[in-house]
Amino acid sequence: MAELTTAAFEAAQARGEERLRAPRAVSAHYDASRDRVIVLLTTGIEVGFPPGAVEGLAGAAAADLAEIEVEAFGLGLHFPRLDADLYVPALLEGLLGTKRWMGEHSPAAVLGASGGRKRGGTKAMAARENGKRGGRPKKISGI
Repeated sequence: MAELTTAAFEAAQARGEERLRAPRAVSAHYDASRDRVIVLLTTGIEVGFPPGAVEGLAGAAAADLAEIEVEAFGLGLHFPRLDADLYVPALLEGLLGTKRWMGEHSPAAVLGASGGRKRGGTKAMAARENGKRGGRPKKISGI
């Protein structure tokens, strides 16, 4: 295991202090009437998000969302009934799950997948017309 140098320790301490100056959670609750998790930040701003958009909370029952604990100096939210943890700075950056989960659940991915599954006369006719013109355009490398 690598030895921790004084310089590395001081750099890590400075990063931690910087993180604590950023907005952190003071409290959090689930608003069932609006289907939103509401987080009050140290800045006084309230942020709300739909639990269905967050990995680990999607599909959860209202009773499971009702119990939220603020942890790690306000950097984390813990949902004990779901055994789910959220990192507040990542939420504020719009990261609602792992890269894979985000790729499968982003609005663009959902829209693209639904379009790709469509079958019908309009799509078939467009494909035939495209075929008459030489088919799909060739990929041009170097762009």
